[in-house]
Amino acid sequence: MTPGVEHALGAMLFYGLADLVYKRAAAAGVQARHFLMVQAWCFAPAIVLYGLVTGTFQAGTAMLWGMGAGLFIFVALYNFARSLAGGAVSINAPIFRLSFAITVALAVLLLAEPLTAWKLGGLVAALAAVWLLLGARESGARPERRESGSSLARVLVATIAMGIVNLFYKLGTLAGGSAATVLVGQASVFIVLATGFAWAADGGIRPSRATWFHAPPAAVLLLFATVMLVAGLARGEASVLVPIAQMSFVVTAALGLAFLREPFTARKAAGLAFAAAALAFLAKS
Repeated sequence: MTPGVEHALGAMLFYGLADLVYKRAAAAGVQARHFLMVQAWCFAPAIVLYGLVTGTFQAGTAMLWGMGAGLFIFVALYNFARSLAGGAVSINAPIFRLSFAITVALAVLLLAEPLTAWKLGGLVAALAAVWLLLGARESGARPERRESGSSLARVLVATIAMGIVNLFYKLGTLAGGSAATVLVGQASVFIVLATGFAWAADGGIRPSRATWFHAPPAAVLLLFATVMLVAGLARGEASVLVPIAQMSFVVTAALGLAFLREPFTARKAAGLAFAAAALAFLAKS
């Protein structure tokens, strides 16, 4: 088994739980910019506290890679949110999820990570799972508007940026940084950008009560997820661990079936089967 797979599986679980919080926040009418701002306010002090308590935070070159990740993750989330204004969620969400393919390509090309048959099979199965689980409208849903050129451009920018974020996590660990060091760097940039953008858009800081209800638990879940992912990347290959962690939609789909009484269709069954195959292949590679 590839070193770090257990960390990636843990990250996948917590990312999936965070996805559920995102869905509930959107259903409650929470604005994306307010959600990201309050989430940043909670995440930043939490990761600093984690680093101090564990004694793993040390400023250095690795922190700079984290700061770069903070910039690119803001670019990714901002452009993804803007892409939804002129495009269909059923198209843009699966495209955005393909960011792990960008990370794999960059890791193979820039870090000389091997592209084995098992790894290639896992990636193909993961791509199929993305399309099957995220690419279909729910039954009874209204037809979505056609994709605009600007929307497609924005979601492609978001996908590439998120792929770079995960590469920067790996580069931070290669520079000797711990999860705390890399993520404190990320948080220091992201909190400034998220707060500044919300301030500029609203002319002040006015998050709703629903934002305060949803954003803090999402921040805690993301803290666990990203710490596990970066800790795994310190031991294993980005081209294996990032695709596993980014398959959090499998957790979201399974929880939706189990607790939210979402319909279980043949398409979802096939998607979960491909996801299981992808996890097995990637763990074997």
